[in-house]
Amino acid sequence: MRALTLSLAAMMLAACSQTTPKTEVVAAPETNAPVFKAVETKAFTLPAYETITLKNGLTLQLMEKRNVPLITASATVRAGAVNDSVPGLATMTVDGLLLGTERRSKQQLEALIDSLGASLSTAAGKEGSSVSMRFMSKDADVMLPLLAELLRKPSFPEAEVDKAKARYAAQLAQQKESPRQVVGFYFDSLLYGEHPYANASVGESAAVSGMDNYDLKIFHGSWYQPQNMAITLVGDFDAVQMKQRLEGLFDDWRGANTPAKPQLAKQLPNPQAASVLLVDKPDAIETTFIIGGPGVSRDDPDYVALQVLNTILGGRFTSWLNDELRVNAGLTYGARSRFNTYSAGGSFQISTFTATKNTKAAVDLALKTYARLWQQGVDQATLDSAKAYVKGQFPPKYETSAQLAGLLGQMYLYGFGPEFINEFQNQVDSLTLARTQALIARAFPHDNLQLVMIGKADDIRSVAAEYGHVREVTIADDGFRF
Repeated sequence: MRALTLSLAAMMLAACSQTTPKTEVVAAPETNAPVFKAVETKAFTLPAYETITLKNGLTLQLMEKRNVPLITASATVRAGAVNDSVPGLATMTVDGLLLGTERRSKQQLEALIDSLGASLSTAAGKEGSSVSMRFMSKDADVMLPLLAELLRKPSFPEAEVDKAKARYAAQLAQQKESPRQVVGFYFDSLLYGEHPYANASVGESAAVSGMDNYDLKIFHGSWYQPQNMAITLVGDFDAVQMKQRLEGLFDDWRGANTPAKPQLAKQLPNPQAASVLLVDKPDAIETTFIIGGPGVSRDDPDYVALQVLNTILGGRFTSWLNDELRVNAGLTYGARSRFNTYSAGGSFQISTFTATKNTKAAVDLALKTYARLWQQGVDQATLDSAKAYVKGQFPPKYETSAQLAGLLGQMYLYGFGPEFINEFQNQVDSLTLARTQALIARAFPHDNLQLVMIGKADDIRSVAAEYGHVREVTIADDGFRF
């Protein structure tokens, strides 16, 4: 589930008979931000789709998109790292679906996919897992039964599971050679503590090595239930016929009761003091760091407005953070900020990296730039620029069948509706300068900030101590908990 490119925007807009605001750029006096003058046109809306719930509780989401003879099919399961009894179990289970079924071996699955020129992938996140496939519409009679087979009758063959976990454990160890890949996992551990949101979806090397195929079967049997899942199809098909086809594949699926889900909202921590996690990487020549704190949940009513404000701070190349740390000070190749949102809460993060000798200068400048939200606030020209940018970037995120299927899967997982799309432009337009300070005060963490630094501890230990109570671990230690 990764963001794709925006090169096919024109195709998407033509297919949906929608347009987005055109903009022209003019000089902005006394500010680095360009001014965008919007030419009002019809707002982008989500293409029509149908949601059906089968008798067994399985949710179907069907969206016809007939411009190309392709179908994207995906299954979204409400089970991710927060459900792990062993670190990495959700990831190993969803990946294990591709290791073989009761009818086919791993090699036979791969040969079938290759012969059709199709694609098949899996992913696991904090609160959900997914299986996605893309194929020619003429091959639906082969690929849709295969999807049902993968979801309902995986075999998790012992020999294949053993090989898969050995490969994956090695990948986890290798991943720590790149601090930028893992710094977010350490930050979650620091911020969330014992809460399930601290669980890294990638798991831990020793835990993965200690799993067996029985662990995967138990996790699958517990969470891969029809009432805990949505099947989403976007592409070239007739919705009435597709509903009948999917009913034939899934209607007789009788799952057991799923276990009790974690009570995520009741356990969310609220840091009472500034803390620093120093992760020692003795061979590092730069420091990678994240500064942040608690954020908002995915269903926050101000979610869209906060994306606009974050665009100003660190959500685009011309943001305050990138301007100050990269362009003006030359301390990094890039600095950014973001809200990570989940069903019960989330985090706000500022992230970048710099040469070891510049660690203090970069952290101080990031904090100083962040403080502008409260000390200086946002001016009208900057707000208008961010609003135009956000509206211009929005439609291309949902131009392809794969992107639309991913969106519908997220809507199922986090429980938000089409109003997120259909009201997006109105919500952006309605953000006024007067509202910005209230939103900043409410949603951007100000006190008791949490800081993760990955670098050569001997060179940056004294710097880390300036920002809060320091706990130190070594990057060679397994996992991300401490």
